[in-house]
Amino acid sequence: MKNFKFKLWFLGILALMLVAENTIGKIYYSKSEAMELAFGHDATVEMLPIFFTEEQMHKTERLARAKMDSALFTFYVGKQDGKTIGYAAIETHTVRTKPETLLIVLTPQGELRDIHVLAFHEPPEYQPPGKWFAQLYNKALEELDFNTGVQGITGATLSTRGALDSARKVAAIHRLTLTPQQKNPKLVKR
Repeated sequence: MKNFKFKLWFLGILALMLVAENTIGKIYYSKSEAMELAFGHDATVEMLPIFFTEEQMHKTERLARAKMDSALFTFYVGKQDGKTIGYAAIETHTVRTKPETLLIVLTPQGELRDIHVLAFHEPPEYQPPGKWFAQLYNKALEELDFNTGVQGITGATLSTRGALDSARKVAAIHRLTLTPQQKNPKLVKR
């Protein structure tokens, strides 16, 4: 009987640990709330899917120094009175073993304007604060690097590295697909 009670106690503690592990993560914003964060409540938002060839994916990866997960990428285009006020992308990457989802907002010219954490499923101490993201704003794509003035955070190395890779990837895609000087007939925009 004593052995049965111990097993029952042990299974109860194990179940509690598994539940606690899964409740660490937090979702901060829904997709509609994210679009309002990016462009304000008055803006209209359109989806702009971009389909890459294998060659375009490699070119983007080289420029961004980050891996493309798919040949399909979606920008959200914010407009007011018919004029584009910015672009946003929702990027998810794995930090250690769990995902972090970011909203990366660019100006119409492709400068990094804002980054918001939409969801973070690792322990909260690994999450970079808003002040860390602010150092990335208005930097050129080539400056989004730990070796060129971006400060890291001890204890949040993987999440900051993932965020930096995501920011470079979004900026590189904008540069290669949406800037006026880029004319690429193989790129399909719908």
